[in-house]
Amino acid sequence: MMTPFFILLTLQAVLTPALSPLFVGIIRKLKAKLQGRNGAGIFQPYRDLWKLFHKDEVISWDASWIFRVAPYIVFAVTVVVGASIPLFVVSLKGYGLGDLVSVVYLLALGTFFLALAGMDTGGAFGGFGSSREMTLAALTEGGLLFALLVASFLARSTNLFVIAGSVAPLFFVSFVPVLLAFSAFIIALLSETARFPFDNPATHLELTMVHEAMILEYSGKRLALMEWASANKLFIFLALGVNVFFPWGIASTPTVAAVSGAIIALLLKALIISAGIAVLESSIAKFRFFRLPDLLFASFLLSLIALNIIIITL
Repeated sequence: MMTPFFILLTLQAVLTPALSPLFVGIIRKLKAKLQGRNGAGIFQPYRDLWKLFHKDEVISWDASWIFRVAPYIVFAVTVVVGASIPLFVVSLKGYGLGDLVSVVYLLALGTFFLALAGMDTGGAFGGFGSSREMTLAALTEGGLLFALLVASFLARSTNLFVIAGSVAPLFFVSFVPVLLAFSAFIIALLSETARFPFDNPATHLELTMVHEAMILEYSGKRLALMEWASANKLFIFLALGVNVFFPWGIASTPTVAAVSGAIIALLLKALIISAGIAVLESSIAKFRFFRLPDLLFASFLLSLIALNIIIITL
């Protein structure tokens, strides 16, 4: 018989890949409405994945084992991270899950293999896409890590489950630094998930694409895994943003009623952030690549200011 721990862990592992395409569809639908178009339904990403899983693959003769294995690694990393962060309950904190540094560097591992896959076939587009991706990843990491460290200092722990259970009652005491850290986190989210103004997730223009350039050589099942992993990563960052900085509604006990309410709260909070992303992407254009380091430096600076405020007031 499965213990409550394994039931919750399985539910967490299943929830991320099950819900992530939905939020991609929601953002696309909201963007279409804001731009005066009807747009596809919010369940279209599920249909796209189903179609790709049933298509044949074409693989370059120059591709090595890295190209073939990378989609499985990238997708598996997102599932593992999805199971290791607080989605709806904080009672998993005693099982060694959710270490802040481990989660950040697991995500970096997925980015590393994604960039390797982009370069593996020797194509020009994949090469410059990988180069741009690693540049952005290196510049994003500082702002992301320090933004999460603000919540970590408040909770006096690097465990994300402990942070989610501790930050809520301290939010109004530390209102300014939490909002500064959240602003820094949002910038990191946009960079890590290939959204405006860092990348255009719908583009196939050779001179502007970053994420799409790295997966340009993929087709069929492996392309489906790459697209699904990208959706998973978006949902992971949405969940981290709402449950680390605004962990209201997250369940403190693993009862059916508490978990059900916490999942509904997670979906509502993630929907608000998704709507904000849709509004942002309908309001601004993609930045030139050489302007992006300034924006990422602003993320790092905001999180550093928030961290200093927390240190001074502790």
